[in-house]
Amino acid sequence: MKLCIVTHNVIKGDGQGRVNYEITWEAIRRGHYVTLLASQVAPELRENSQVQWIGIPVKGWPAEIIRNIIFSWRSAIWLHQHQSEFDLVKANGAITAIPADVNAVHFVHSSWLKFSAFKATSKSFKNVLNPRGVLYDFYQWLYTAANARWEKKAFSQAKIVVAISNQIAKDLLEIGVAPERLQVILNGVDLQEFSPGTTDRKIWGLPDGVPLALFAGDIRIPRKNLDTVLQALVKVPELHLAVAGITEGSPYLQLADSLGLSDRVHFLGLRHDVPQLMKAVDFLVFPSRYEPFGLVVIEAMACGLPVITAQTTGAAELVTPESGIVIPDPDDAEALAQALLSLASDRALRTQMGKVARHIAEKHSWERMAKSYVDLFENLNS
Repeated sequence: MKLCIVTHNVIKGDGQGRVNYEITWEAIRRGHYVTLLASQVAPELRENSQVQWIGIPVKGWPAEIIRNIIFSWRSAIWLHQHQSEFDLVKANGAITAIPADVNAVHFVHSSWLKFSAFKATSKSFKNVLNPRGVLYDFYQWLYTAANARWEKKAFSQAKIVVAISNQIAKDLLEIGVAPERLQVILNGVDLQEFSPGTTDRKIWGLPDGVPLALFAGDIRIPRKNLDTVLQALVKVPELHLAVAGITEGSPYLQLADSLGLSDRVHFLGLRHDVPQLMKAVDFLVFPSRYEPFGLVVIEAMACGLPVITAQTTGAAELVTPESGIVIPDPDDAEALAQALLSLASDRALRTQMGKVARHIAEKHSWERMAKSYVDLFENLNS
């Protein structure tokens, strides 16, 4: 089979990129030939004789929305000329203007648009917003609104639409995707890279002898919901929090200071050593307001960590009462505080939950996910 995958990146260190990286390797193992229409591809794939990389350069353009438009336009021109050469084309969302046979959906922008950055912003968050933050919020809203329009057309044109979680499947049904064209394939995790263990907290300047939670995500935007985590943390005075995420342009350092949390919240910046960092903490807290899946959830579970998340996070469907805590409302600071207290105060509970979490994660390897995708491709092509 000759397969074409249209995606921005095919690399390990990227959510959608990792999915397509694993799919490509599984297709190679089965003897298929893969053309990658992408801006960036891992060297080990570029060197493989069964892989053809068609580069779509977008570097240098000033904003993501512009880069995406350029990518869509350039990839569509190439596909218009070469699509007939392939047995199947896979794309992600509204990435290209040419219809794909399989469209894998990692985000439903129209669902997030219902909340919008402004509606989702809490009062405490607004109090510390600066003009740059307001502009960033407006840009996020514009980006989301544009994608919401483009993606509906892309989904309607695909033979099969793959949702990366049951939450995304529900969102897709709400915007008119027919159930018979919809399939759910959950994202996976690297069970070797993310594994249980311990490491010295001093590597990151984190305190010993205290319960320590981890929050990891983009802390420049309200969607990830660090503001509610900080509000809840006020009510759990013995708990410390490590925060992994880009701090430039984030209002949460100021918010933590205004809440009197500066000595208990440790902003670590963008981290490329999250698997090691997870070995230094006691549990993950990630109550995102809207998260199609949330790789950080299953990665923490693979590390043997209990997880506190919200029903609005796609990966919450993996979190059982024996492996973590799922709160119904991501903005319920009181419920979140109770969840934090439950884990912060009970080492034995954390240990038991962590074991169950690892067991659940072991059922969701990247290899298993990739096999499901390639099985789908082969069935469609049979």
